[in-house]
Amino acid sequence: MKKFSGLIAATILATGYAPAFSEELVAARNIRAGALVLAADIATPKGETALRLAANLIGLEAVHNIYRGQPITENDLRAPTIVARNEVVRMEFSKGPMTIATEGRALDQGGVGDRIRVMNLASKRVVSAVIVGASTVRTRS
Repeated sequence: MKKFSGLIAATILATGYAPAFSEELVAARNIRAGALVLAADIATPKGETALRLAANLIGLEAVHNIYRGQPITENDLRAPTIVARNEVVRMEFSKGPMTIATEGRALDQGGVGDRIRVMNLASKRVVSAVIVGASTVRTRS
């Protein structure tokens, strides 16, 4: 075991990070905040559980910078941003068979299902809305 502990220590000193021996996922390269996680960004997972977790994380967006060799957790990632702050969006309000649509300005960013603040461009009123698609939000009915 002493041989391995020396080898591990040498690896840490030479590369700046420790290799993962558990089933945690590790970044294979630096991932910038806001970038989508690709399969190439995750070091080859060892074990079925890690492989399944890796498959679930691919396509998510990094919340902050994740550096090579750093473990990747679900808290480091979020659903991809499809509405940017200050983007003009279509606001929809539905009540029964009637739907009203107008333009608004997103005051926050978010992904599908996120609740954000939107300013109605006609009335300048700020309302809460849920993102339902690219550049489309729906207010409460």
